[in-house]
Amino acid sequence: MTDYREFGQWFGCKLEGPFVAGKTVAGKLTYPGFEHMQWAVDVKKMENERSFSFTWHPYAIDPEMDYSKETPTLVEFSLEAAGSGTHLVLSESGFDKLPENRRLEAFRMDEEGWIEQMENIAKHAG
Repeated sequence: MTDYREFGQWFGCKLEGPFVAGKTVAGKLTYPGFEHMQWAVDVKKMENERSFSFTWHPYAIDPEMDYSKETPTLVEFSLEAAGSGTHLVLSESGFDKLPENRRLEAFRMDEEGWIEQMENIAKHAG
């Protein structure tokens, strides 16, 4: 989950370096239709084999807009034992701190995106 090369394979991005707590990792999206976009997250927490979290600016796709002044959302992944397998839990919080004019659209697009990304990671782990 925290190997930046494998993360990039299922997420659809080519990252410039590893995930390190307290650091920003950036890269370029490789996901079809979004190849023109840069991607960056601030890694918050990494517990090997247990949890991983980062902050980012959700649905930040307008190249003319400066998202850096917005409060980012927090994305959290956690792994939990489930019978003979592992259950991946994903949550994203902080949408209430986004500007009202883009809050609903960012939430809707991230909700759709995470559904697809969970399918991608399931196939990757398959």
